[in-house]
Amino acid sequence: MSDSTSIDQTEAGPAFPDFTLGSAHVLLTGGTGFVGQAVLERLLSAHPDTRVSLLIRPKSRTTGESRLQTLLKKPVFRPWRELVGEAEVERVVRERLSVIQGDLANPGELPGDIDVVIHSASTVSFDPPIDEAFQTNVDGATGIYGALLASGSDPHVVHVSTAYVGGMRKGVSLEASLEHEIDWRAENEAAKSARRRVEMASRQPEVLRSLLADSRSRLGKVGPQAVAQDAEAARIEWVTKRLVDHGRIRAESLGWTDVYTLTKAFAERAAEELWGTAGHRLSIVRPSIIESALRHPVPGWLDGFKVADPLIMAYGRGQLPEFPGVPDSVLDVIPVDFVVNAILAAAVTPAPVDEPKYYQIVSGARNPLPFHSMYENVKEFFTKNPMPHDDGPIEVPSWRFPGGRSVERTLRMQERLTGAADRAVARMPSTHRTRAWTQTLHQRQRGLEQLRYFAELYRAYVQTELIFDDRNALALHRSIPDELKADRGFDVADIDWHEYFQTIHFPAITGLTKAYANRPAGRARAKRALPVRSDVLAVFDFEGTVVESNLVEQYLWVRLGLIPKAQWPQEFASLMLSVPKYLRVDHRDRGEFIRTLVRRYKGIRVDELQRLVQGQFGAAMLSRAIPDALDRVAQHRAAGHRTVLVTGATRSAAEPFARFFDDVVAGEMHSTKGVLTGYLATPPLVDEARAAWLREYADAHGMNLTQSYGYGDSLADVAWLKLVGNASVVNPDTALYRHAQRTKWTVEDWTRRSSDRQVVPGNLALLPDASPAHPARSEEGDRKAGHEPR
Repeated sequence: MSDSTSIDQTEAGPAFPDFTLGSAHVLLTGGTGFVGQAVLERLLSAHPDTRVSLLIRPKSRTTGESRLQTLLKKPVFRPWRELVGEAEVERVVRERLSVIQGDLANPGELPGDIDVVIHSASTVSFDPPIDEAFQTNVDGATGIYGALLASGSDPHVVHVSTAYVGGMRKGVSLEASLEHEIDWRAENEAAKSARRRVEMASRQPEVLRSLLADSRSRLGKVGPQAVAQDAEAARIEWVTKRLVDHGRIRAESLGWTDVYTLTKAFAERAAEELWGTAGHRLSIVRPSIIESALRHPVPGWLDGFKVADPLIMAYGRGQLPEFPGVPDSVLDVIPVDFVVNAILAAAVTPAPVDEPKYYQIVSGARNPLPFHSMYENVKEFFTKNPMPHDDGPIEVPSWRFPGGRSVERTLRMQERLTGAADRAVARMPSTHRTRAWTQTLHQRQRGLEQLRYFAELYRAYVQTELIFDDRNALALHRSIPDELKADRGFDVADIDWHEYFQTIHFPAITGLTKAYANRPAGRARAKRALPVRSDVLAVFDFEGTVVESNLVEQYLWVRLGLIPKAQWPQEFASLMLSVPKYLRVDHRDRGEFIRTLVRRYKGIRVDELQRLVQGQFGAAMLSRAIPDALDRVAQHRAAGHRTVLVTGATRSAAEPFARFFDDVVAGEMHSTKGVLTGYLATPPLVDEARAAWLREYADAHGMNLTQSYGYGDSLADVAWLKLVGNASVVNPDTALYRHAQRTKWTVEDWTRRSSDRQVVPGNLALLPDASPAHPARSEEGDRKAGHEPR
């Protein structure tokens, strides 16, 4: 860099001789973000005479003032609060802090006496949809600078950017204005119109037809509303992916790594044009990859995972067997307290009017961290401190750095193999083994998706051949009084990377992971005693959940009990020929399957069916009861819960179980003159119809669904299970198991009785016992348990 662009801060001297901002009125944007929180804490603790106005956007029903109160309770402010005491905190909030409710693009009216602006707000995503990136970063800049011009204030603006605004380059990146002639205003308008164009395309018949077909194939059994909701969610995802792709491709076509760095570059140009060269003072601070604090407010302070942390944690979990990084490229990392110190040092030392100053707060030039060194640090830490897993400590992989192309080939092959295996398992019956395979494949797919995402996201940061110059930043650091340098300095040569990672940063992010894991939402529900209350429902599906039997088998038992033995082979053969059709219908729609099967009951006398229910058929059904299911029913009844058995099939099969439940809700078959017609008397109570019934039932009985329980085994149960606060899937089919994995529903395996059972068609008895399946299920057992038999 030429001498003409460097800054001799010792000659210029700070505008505030004591190196504080004195009684300045500071406007801070992005105060609720990672860097903004740390800046506000430093303003409160090290600049005690300042007044700070924070631009805070209200959220839903939460006002900006409420968000500030919540913000001040965060860990970054704890040392300051403990130092000054709660009484002083209240005074500071009352006298020094004020909230301006608004957002960056429309900040509203700003005060006319602002002395310093620290504009640190921006999107936190590298890969957002193109319109969102422009709205936050570019419109945010134009909005705040436009409002400043309208306010009549003439503050020194410190605009926080990123070191990566220079785009895809090699060599040295100077601390100077970016060299490009791109019309950022035209790009901004095009980005906004992109959403309109993509939204229109997403509503074209060919797109909607494809999305509907996919949703119907997966969720047809759940119901038409579930299909429609899933298709609409897929359309929104379709739009988002294309807008993300718009941003990625447009950035690359203009020479930037991603839409984040592109829009940050345009935000810099907007700051220069609207403020820095329009008779005002502007300083631009460009930090590199910001990570946890080295010293202040406490070593390791971090507000959630930052840029490199997801990659680090994925490696620690053993999810990245290889990575397409260049081992001798420089990973430019900077602690957050160094960034904050630089921002405030720039604020104390205003740039001259119409001569913007640029500071790159980086480490690569004077204290480089090669990517292979970062990898060695991570491997050392997780070898000494392995992440826990159910199968024991996780052993981290060794990377060979084979290059991006080799990793991409391996990744594509693994994606194809995993996809094929997943499709094959999806067609298999649900068993312990296939569910274990499903879970393994699900984890593998997530790992591959994560690897691809990280490979694309971090490509520019782990394969870079760019070195950031920081001579201006070093001069700014040297302008700090010697007695303040240890606390407010930011000389990157002071950082021992091995010490920082092993004793500060890695313990901070792994501790953060443990904190997340200990949150109620992040833990699997532990088995605990059921709460005793009378406004809770416990709703049980029937086939597959309470009884190990299906509708085809039940029909066969009934029919064989009514016809001569000589006709059994013919009836059995007829039924078996129809099974493929029944399976296809059941895959499409559970209600249609029930209607189709009920046609076979045509001509059966109602009294004969009732005789079977009270005799052999009822005993056979009870012997197929799942013991764990009836145990759970008894537990709910003991807790005072209202237990309900619900089936979309006919009452005849469920009637033998009535004594175990407070209520049995089932379908009825239509009859004329005591003979079944083969039609249903009411629509089958399945999928979304059952959900509608459940809402009405809970309302009629004064039940609290958010505290209630539901048990089902089929994907068709999703529509009503999602209404209860405690959903459990029992011996689930493959599709429901996949859904439960995504939604974090409890998965339970209840013991079946198939291993000690044999069907004897001669008398429809089930060996070794055709009596009720569990001794405690007798009427005498019910009385001992305190329940009246039904």
